[in-house]
Amino acid sequence: MSEQGKVALFGASGVIGQSVVQALRAQGREFRVVGRSMSSLRREFGSDPRAELVTWNPEDPASVRAAARGVHTLIYLVGLPYTDFRMHPVLTRRTLEGAIAEGVKRLVQIGTLYSFGRPRAERVTEEHPREPHTFKGKMRKQQEDLVLEAGASGAIQTTILRLPDFYGPNVERSFLHGAFRAALDGKHAQLIGPIDRPHEFVFVPDVGPVVTALMDEPRAYGRTWNLGGAGITTQRELAERIFAEVGRRPKLMVANRPMLRVLGLFDPVLRELFEMHYLLTEPLIVDDSALRSLLGEVKKTPYAEGIRLSLAAMREQDAAARRSPAPVSASHTPA
Repeated sequence: MSEQGKVALFGASGVIGQSVVQALRAQGREFRVVGRSMSSLRREFGSDPRAELVTWNPEDPASVRAAARGVHTLIYLVGLPYTDFRMHPVLTRRTLEGAIAEGVKRLVQIGTLYSFGRPRAERVTEEHPREPHTFKGKMRKQQEDLVLEAGASGAIQTTILRLPDFYGPNVERSFLHGAFRAALDGKHAQLIGPIDRPHEFVFVPDVGPVVTALMDEPRAYGRTWNLGGAGITTQRELAERIFAEVGRRPKLMVANRPMLRVLGLFDPVLRELFEMHYLLTEPLIVDDSALRSLLGEVKKTPYAEGIRLSLAAMREQDAAARRSPAPVSASHTPA
């Protein structure tokens, strides 16, 4: 347990949660990981003696309180598929109520840029108006409002860290994942265009140390913070770098907005993504000078290094999969 008290990660199994866990491990700190499935928690964290594994049912207030019991700082990382975004404010409210009832002192929410809506400035600061025009943006804004209102009430200290798109080892839900996979397999990368507009990406392993530094900083609470990427780039530039890293000429297939609408007829995820397409056509680049002023140096892995590390992780995964024995036919029988 840290001198600040027990840290709990609600929604620890995602890639951002894994990054925060790595940062806590590096500091020698104990932590609680909270998820719906004990088998999944054991698979991911069971070998770590510093990890306390706790399951919860966010539909059950008693379960939420039990998961928050004895916690000083709660890091809220609960992710939802696009099709379930309506639940973001619901789950956040239940978590806040349970945390406050159990006397949790601090809550850090990991958020997105959706709540800003369309950008009105070349660089978006934390003071940029939050006027989302999409349903998903409105759900994220409601979620943020709940967190900020709880903090303003004095019942708990709260802060929000907003992230842009991200990539990195084991990150499959990224605009760049298809390029990594295609480069290794010698196939065409399927990208969502336009791919020549300015964009930024956060390298996931860089996020964890920022979260732990933010949660330990008393001045961080009572407001929101932006974390930007390692610089302005484009999807095309990064895709070409990915292919070059494996010694192959880039082969890119780009789905534009009309094609995305057609593909959405057959794929519910792409259908929901259509609403957020503006983020590719109207670049939303954040200004994170406030965060850097608060924390000092914030490590941002250069894109070239992040690409190398991501490819190395994928190669390692592929090699491990080849070493694993093929499943017997009985394993395909439904339980």
